[in-house]
Amino acid sequence: MLNQNQQVFEQIKKADNILITFSKEWSGDGISSALALFLFLKKIGKKPVVAAEKDSRTGGFDFLPAVAEIQPGLSGIRQFVITLDTRKAKVLQVKYKLEAEALDFIITPKNGSFTKDDLSIKPSGFKYDLIFVLDTRELESLGRVYDGDTELFYKVPVINIDHHPSNEEFGQINLIDLTAVSTTEVLFKLFEAYSRGSIDEDIATCLLAGMIAKTRSFKTPNITPDALSIASQLIAMGARREEIVNRLYRSRGLNVLKLWGLVLSRLAGSRGNRLVWSRVRQEDFTEAQAAVDDLNEVIDELIVNIPEVKVMAIFYETVSGDRIASHGLICAIKNMDAQSLLKEFEPTGSKTLAQIASKQPLPEFEKNVIAVLDKKIGQLPT
Repeated sequence: MLNQNQQVFEQIKKADNILITFSKEWSGDGISSALALFLFLKKIGKKPVVAAEKDSRTGGFDFLPAVAEIQPGLSGIRQFVITLDTRKAKVLQVKYKLEAEALDFIITPKNGSFTKDDLSIKPSGFKYDLIFVLDTRELESLGRVYDGDTELFYKVPVINIDHHPSNEEFGQINLIDLTAVSTTEVLFKLFEAYSRGSIDEDIATCLLAGMIAKTRSFKTPNITPDALSIASQLIAMGARREEIVNRLYRSRGLNVLKLWGLVLSRLAGSRGNRLVWSRVRQEDFTEAQAAVDDLNEVIDELIVNIPEVKVMAIFYETVSGDRIASHGLICAIKNMDAQSLLKEFEPTGSKTLAQIASKQPLPEFEKNVIAVLDKKIGQLPT
């Protein structure tokens, strides 16, 4: 009986056009694992495509090899076949005319004539014959890549690779390693099972980038000896560790540092810092010359420096004309579900990073949300 790694490679062997996708959160581990797999599949002669719903939080990983190959969505995933029965009449000429909202085919018979009964239309098979879904807990987390054609994910074999215990095991093959600290670590073991020689410098760099991003440069408490050993092996294989660390952790812009200071000045916590929150006013963004997207880097830093935190919330304001709206950005870690915690506020986003909004003034909105979160976290076991 084949083990899981062998099953994965049997599917790869039979496939040609392979889709790689990952959660719309665009986590560092998700981006890095997708690019590593893309480079690996190209190296062994396949035709991979990487696609993920476009997110604004991708700039920090622009240095990775092949990052420009990531498509913001899927297009042309299946074709339509127009069939003309030529048993009664043969074709002399075929032309087409493209109008603003229509495409006309003009078919001239060599003899006889065609009728509408000679014409049939049917969809062909899908463009892809195998799908890899990486670092994604459930298919809905793929966003528009999944919502745009759900049938694709039920008609084409799916290989689901992850390390989260909350993964819903939606694939025909579910390669989920709960002992791994990142999805890129799972991929390293998969590639190694195929051939260590298949891991070149670019692939090694992507794999190490995912591990470093997931562990905040090996500062999180879930580090294992196995993870450290794999990181060491990747560096020996040519992974560009200094470039990764410099780009991810040593190149904070002055605007982010200013915003970081403003967030720290209003930081509050409860339940032994299992719940931590802060507030950013509209004038703070102006003073720091920062944008809402910069809050994601601030959240990353807070999580690293407060190891006991389970839920991190940052409340902020946006202005449109004369209207001011209040927002909340809530990050849940350690197997917490941000959307479930915030269901009263109709959140968007994902289980790990949810967004909420309100017309209430920011202090009032913050107070109401924190009251709900504090109560729910207080009911959880410590």
